[in-house]
Amino acid sequence: MKFNFRRLLRPSHVTTGTLRNSFDRRTIVIGGIQGGIGCLLAARMTYLSVFENEKYKLKAESNRVNLSLIPPRRGWIFDRNGQPLASNRADFRVDVIPERMTDPDRTIAELGKLLSLTPIAMQDLQDKLERAHGFAPVEVASRLDMERFAAVSVRLPDLPGVVTQRGYSRFYPTGPSVGHLIGYVGAASAEEYEKDHDPVLITPGYKVGKDALEKFYEKDLRGKPGARRVEVTASGRIVRDLDTREDVPGKTIKLTIDAAIQDYAARRIGPESAAVVVMDCQTGDVLAMCSMPSFDPNSFSDGIGRLEWKMLSDDDHVPLRNKVLRGLYPPGSTVKPMVALSFMEAGLDPNESVFCGGGLRVGNRVFHCWNHRGHGQVNMAKGIYQSCDVYFYHFAQRIGMDPIAAMAKRLGLGQEFPLPVAGQSYGTVPSPAWKLKKYGKEWQTFDTVNATIGQGYFLVNPLQQAIQASRLASGRIIMPRLIHGHENEQQPSMGIPADHLAYIHQAMSDVANGPGSAPHARLPFPDIKLAGKTGTAQVVGLNVGNGKGGLWKHRDHGHFICFAPAEAPRYACSVVVEHGGGSGSAYPIARDVMTYIFDRQKGMDILLELEKTWGGTAKERLDARFRSYSAQYGVSAPKVSPEEESRRLQGADDPDEPRQPISGAQSPAPEPDAADRPEPVPTPAAPTPTPSTGGQTP
Repeated sequence: MKFNFRRLLRPSHVTTGTLRNSFDRRTIVIGGIQGGIGCLLAARMTYLSVFENEKYKLKAESNRVNLSLIPPRRGWIFDRNGQPLASNRADFRVDVIPERMTDPDRTIAELGKLLSLTPIAMQDLQDKLERAHGFAPVEVASRLDMERFAAVSVRLPDLPGVVTQRGYSRFYPTGPSVGHLIGYVGAASAEEYEKDHDPVLITPGYKVGKDALEKFYEKDLRGKPGARRVEVTASGRIVRDLDTREDVPGKTIKLTIDAAIQDYAARRIGPESAAVVVMDCQTGDVLAMCSMPSFDPNSFSDGIGRLEWKMLSDDDHVPLRNKVLRGLYPPGSTVKPMVALSFMEAGLDPNESVFCGGGLRVGNRVFHCWNHRGHGQVNMAKGIYQSCDVYFYHFAQRIGMDPIAAMAKRLGLGQEFPLPVAGQSYGTVPSPAWKLKKYGKEWQTFDTVNATIGQGYFLVNPLQQAIQASRLASGRIIMPRLIHGHENEQQPSMGIPADHLAYIHQAMSDVANGPGSAPHARLPFPDIKLAGKTGTAQVVGLNVGNGKGGLWKHRDHGHFICFAPAEAPRYACSVVVEHGGGSGSAYPIARDVMTYIFDRQKGMDILLELEKTWGGTAKERLDARFRSYSAQYGVSAPKVSPEEESRRLQGADDPDEPRQPISGAQSPAPEPDAADRPEPVPTPAAPTPTPSTGGQTP
């Protein structure tokens, strides 16, 4: 039996009124929805047109108008006389922004043709692009002539990601002479942008300070960017200029440096690996601070290529290290005037003498004087101007090391000074307390004997030696200054008795003008005397070499400190020549620099004659070497990692460089001129158990 459920669902009766009511309800609901949507749209349009008016007006304007930043001109760096050490010059340049390039290979190839780039330049550009971040502009070429600049400019619509710039680039008039002093500029790294987030850092053509003063005063030198508004088409073509806001140049920095003396000293170093510092004894103004060989900051500003990097890194004279601040050397006999002052302050009569027979036995060892035949009877003055080691060996044992160390620190050795530089290696002034703390060992008599002639643990940098000379000359606590503008500040006295200073001055004057160890350091002026002190720092023991010949790295360092005029000191100078074979390599440089200070024409005549034998100026020799490397290696130079480049540019030592063996208690080889000194009698050196100091004599 089937059950019909339809009978239970009785159909409702549909009438005309029912249909009409149903249609009216649907009409109301749909109309309400449509009305609500209409109201929402009207409200939204009202909000956009009234309350968001400025926002979309700006967006519409940006589709029609392009706004670009104009890199600010860096502030100039001047010397004390208003001569530029770092300036700006008009520049036509081409950059690429990697993230905007649609076909990088085609774009780079096209730029290479348009700009006539060499294979080496193309290789360097590829290296830059591999290391670049997409947003950061990469320099393709700078200092372009108008023809090549125009050739790229007219093709910009077909070269997306390419940016042409007419602006200013950094220029260093004296090139390598100021490489370590001023530093250089380069494109901002991703790390620098993360720290600052200044949009100017990623503006094509803008560069930041990377080293030395350029980096230290980056905020002051940067300035404020300008802006340029142009009307463009939908494809990006410029229709017309609308408005330009000029950039605000950075502040100028005026240094105490004398550009002429700086350049002369750098050139006078010649092919040596050396440092020269010249100071004003009265004010502490640093007139020259040279470390050579150096690099040309003009080429670094364009981004150093792998070939130039190889040329610099292959040089055993380490052109990337600032020897003035980061070079540490045993001071040799240049400490003897300082030691003599400590003797007098401790009560030693300068007329008390000791017999020098060529050496002195200390315990079971013999410490030799540089003159194996001996100096005879020696008092303090003779000990200084003849640089007799035995005199200082003898009396240092009586006085002890503590007074010597205290005087060394008073004269600026082992100290760090408040200068606008990235870092200073302040060296070591050894003492019993220092050795106990450093090595956990007691101070020994042979430590005093070594230290009293500037060997052993003693380490100083050339700046400290110049300060030492300034304080010896003036008797005041001279502090070095690089920023101009504090000429009237009076330097406090060191508290050293005037008669002690006068005695030291006379002995140092006799070094060059009397029966001293450097008669050829005498100035070519009858009325101006130079007071100085030679120094030879042993690098390896006599079992390795005699310090005068053989391998360059086995030769002794040469030192000379001086001031002039001797009667009324005004200028002080220190010279350090790495592996120069002794002080005979250092004092001719100091003599000629001082000659130039007092008579520029005479000094320049000397320099020009020397440069004829050296192959030209430092810049000319650097260019010649680059051409030689270019011919030899071409594009086969190895690629350098960013980490290695950064480490070397910051002056870090090579961790793989082998330490040189040190042994022997023999003092350094003779100091006087070769023509004046007697032939030393060979004497076997007794070994000393002092620890190695990493390339210096113990």
